[in-house]
Amino acid sequence: MKLFVTGSNGFIGSNLVRRLLADGHEVSGLVRPDSDLSFVEGVEYRRVAGDLADLAALRAGAAGAEVVFHVAALASDWGSYRTFYRTNVEGTAHVLAVARDCGVRRVVHVSSTVVHGFTGFFDRSEDDPQPPSRYPYVETKRLAEGLLFAAEGVEVTAIRPGNVFGPRDRVTSLPLLTALRKGAMGVLDGGRRFTCPTYVENLIDALVLAAVVPGAAGRAYLVTDGLAITWREFTDALADAIGVPRPKLSLPVPIARLAAAAMEGVWAGMGALKPPPLTRYRVANGGTDYHFSVKRARAELGWAPRVGLSEAVRRTAEWFLALRPGRA
Repeated sequence: MKLFVTGSNGFIGSNLVRRLLADGHEVSGLVRPDSDLSFVEGVEYRRVAGDLADLAALRAGAAGAEVVFHVAALASDWGSYRTFYRTNVEGTAHVLAVARDCGVRRVVHVSSTVVHGFTGFFDRSEDDPQPPSRYPYVETKRLAEGLLFAAEGVEVTAIRPGNVFGPRDRVTSLPLLTALRKGAMGVLDGGRRFTCPTYVENLIDALVLAAVVPGAAGRAYLVTDGLAITWREFTDALADAIGVPRPKLSLPVPIARLAAAAMEGVWAGMGALKPPPLTRYRVANGGTDYHFSVKRARAELGWAPRVGLSEAVRRTAEWFLALRPGRA
């Protein structure tokens, strides 16, 4: 098949491109002109320079493609709502319009479990509520997915991964492992809240299936590693894997929330571009039960997490320990 991947040089996108090429597909990928291409160094695929606002670049990538994998997004716990909206909602609208105009059969959209919010739950399913959110990333991912499923003229499948981690992950794995190595990592509420790690290769398996399973059209799928695992268990496993002490610091959620709000106020007042050490988004993610059922993905896609936790943690730790300064 001829396939087009937005965000092709990022953490998830680069893993997807490598997999699609290995499977024998013809791959084009959108890359921003000023973006870091180190994740796809030596990977031979057709690169289209542009961003999600560049309709000409999107058309050049989608022309003749059977499936578009929409991976590109702004994923952060810091930034203005307008910035998130421009990338995550308007950018998705552009991808959808171009895919329809180019006769693309299906758009596979990388959504997120965050569309369900952080209200505290265990085994949440795809049909459970998606309440409006105060967090720009959460709200714009929710709106983007709604926009896609309201569209006509092209098939849409959404994959909602949990907290994605693995080698080359700069968003979650790198800061978490760096904090563990510095002894600066703590947990909330004793680390007893359930979380939803998703190893990147398990996610890629689901994305590939979402492109080809006929019944996946018009459907959303929660994709995590299917574990009933707490933050304490997850962070302890990572600490053990890189040979550092397990985190001992634990903050009560109310105190962490107040500290995060104070830090955000100071950082916003300074006009800081990078987030403070603690944000209310992080407190919400780690301070409530945040666990999802993967029954639908198993039943309808024929998917199962192929890489278990111990192997996923081992591979991630091995990548981290081999890093040279400045080569994350």
